[in-house]
Amino acid sequence: MSPFRILSSETIVETGFVRLANLEVEGEGERFTRLVVRHPGAAVVVPVEPDREHVVLVRQYRAAADRELLEVVAGKRDVEDEPPETTASREMHEEIGRRPGRLVKLCEFFNSPGFSDEYTHLYVALDIEEMDAPAAVNAEERALTVERIHLDEVDDLIADGRLVDAKSIVGLLLTRRYLGGEFDGFRG
Repeated sequence: MSPFRILSSETIVETGFVRLANLEVEGEGERFTRLVVRHPGAAVVVPVEPDREHVVLVRQYRAAADRELLEVVAGKRDVEDEPPETTASREMHEEIGRRPGRLVKLCEFFNSPGFSDEYTHLYVALDIEEMDAPAAVNAEERALTVERIHLDEVDDLIADGRLVDAKSIVGLLLTRRYLGGEFDGFRG
């Protein structure tokens, strides 16, 4: 049991899908405040092509980084009560025009727990099927490009700084281990 506890939480700003909250915390004989970003969470999916050697990624502009990033398919869990695997499937359709035949959960993680409660569910998508055109819902999704990469390229993409998105690095490394029989998936 943690010696820390939240005494109160006050929303300071609420905009779109995120809130900024001021928390009063007590622990180790002290009281202190922390600003926390409240986020609905995310679902991330690594679509694996039938050859089990290539995956489908997207390159899209990210305003916070002010650049285009190479990423796995991902999206906010902003539909109330939607299971994370449904979010993953929906995002695959919106971003790459495909759907998973099977999803395997690889892990769950906090993205940046020092200031945010964003929690991510990560899947590998197998037996993917083509659908009609992607159902992009915003300008960034309409402008994204779909890229096919070989799993053998992942280490070089990371080492060269061409892949700098944490969820994508985690997703691709775990996918490679899963496909190689070195990892069975999430047991939590």
